[in-house]
Amino acid sequence: MRREEREQILRQGVGSAETPRDRRERDALAEDIRSARLHGRPLRLRLRNFRPAADGYLAALGGPLPYMMRLRTIVELTDDHERRLGEAWNELAASGLDEDTFARAWQAEVETWSFDEVNDLIDRHNRFYPAESRLPMDPKTRDYALVGGEDYRRRPLGPAWAFESYPAALPRSSGS
Repeated sequence: MRREEREQILRQGVGSAETPRDRRERDALAEDIRSARLHGRPLRLRLRNFRPAADGYLAALGGPLPYMMRLRTIVELTDDHERRLGEAWNELAASGLDEDTFARAWQAEVETWSFDEVNDLIDRHNRFYPAESRLPMDPKTRDYALVGGEDYRRRPLGPAWAFESYPAALPRSSGS
């Protein structure tokens, strides 16, 4: 044990002489109490319908919860897929292929696209989100409550999702 630690332990409970700084702080505190608007009056009762729990404090100290980080990653990966699909679609559309060849080439491109990483995160989100976020149950539907008016479950990405935004058809020009 270091000497400083030992001396600190031995000094516990021993009063020290009041310093000028201690007197100033004590006087300032006494003045704050005297000048408080509510001094001598009962405080308004603040009813709360919850009881703080230790896990809430721990979660607050630990930063974002796992489901929050997972949702953020899902959104980022989905945006990345949309951007890359858009670039690939525009590049293929600008290559001058006829409609049938474009449709076959685009379908082949999308079928080889890998959504495995984001779909794994979506699967974990759909399984664990209710427990991690303490999502309440809706007694009418006997399912979890809606989040922001929508179901918490995310739809996996795949070729059907890609064709919704980037169909296997060239855009028609309005001048013909």
